[in-house]
Amino acid sequence: MPSSTLPRQVSIRETGLRDGLQSIARVVPTAAKLEWIRDAYAAGQREIEVGSFVPPRLLPQLADTAEVLAFARSLPGLRASVLVPNFKGAERAMDCEAELMLLPLSASHAHSLANQRKTNDEVVQDFARIREARDARGSKTLIEVGISTAFGCTIQGRVEPAEVVRLVKAVLDAGADAVSLADTVGYADPAMVRSLFERVLPVAGDKLNCGHFHDTRGMGMANVYAALELGISRFDACLGGIGGCPHAPGASGNIATEDLAYMLASMGIETGQDFDALLELRKKVANWLEGESLHGTLWRAGLPKTMKQEQPA
Repeated sequence: MPSSTLPRQVSIRETGLRDGLQSIARVVPTAAKLEWIRDAYAAGQREIEVGSFVPPRLLPQLADTAEVLAFARSLPGLRASVLVPNFKGAERAMDCEAELMLLPLSASHAHSLANQRKTNDEVVQDFARIREARDARGSKTLIEVGISTAFGCTIQGRVEPAEVVRLVKAVLDAGADAVSLADTVGYADPAMVRSLFERVLPVAGDKLNCGHFHDTRGMGMANVYAALELGISRFDACLGGIGGCPHAPGASGNIATEDLAYMLASMGIETGQDFDALLELRKKVANWLEGESLHGTLWRAGLPKTMKQEQPA
């Protein structure tokens, strides 16, 4: 049974189809992406980030996001989200009736200029326009702002926690429905996670509802645990530990979905995910991405004999 101080249930948002594929030059066929979603859904996943509305010339890997999103929306109970970098992308997300759009905001000034060619304050102004447009058209698409490089940046270096808090308050004042904190380049450790979340929670309350941790330096799972202790119950992960940010050098290795699901289940925390089905899907992803590096450990070691998986109902 989980500790009484930890959440009893955790949601894992699968981001492999967006965060994972955006860092891999190979273009996965649309049919394979639909099979990925179908198998992930069968494995118990109920939130998937299916792509990003960015210009195809910049990320041809994600050019079929509208088609992939339409398929995901056809599966009952599946929350399909997309990343949008700007106002035009947000309009497309609303046109396609995405349930949630994730808008990135870098806490690092240097990364913001490299990634979005705008200062972070200019990006906040864009968020306000997107919220106004969303409300004006009566769209039900939720807006989550992901604070990237919240724990440091490979371009800028240190990111001040006070700047993260300032930006969180700014986007909430601009009308964000939720915020998440991301360790985009794998700089965080559990003490840093606890410290920053403790500073942001009094400002954001339950609108701070997701942690995005990279396992670049082997700290990903420990960082999840630190956030769990503060009541965070939603985390991003990528099947096979793929992914990274093209505009953040060294930003490799998201937490592997299957490893995170195993750790939580071993602690008695429900995720609704089927390990065997996830590992079978991982084999397919490895085949679609033949030659690319996948990460994680559960696929190699398997489940311990002391643990019997409870299959989702």
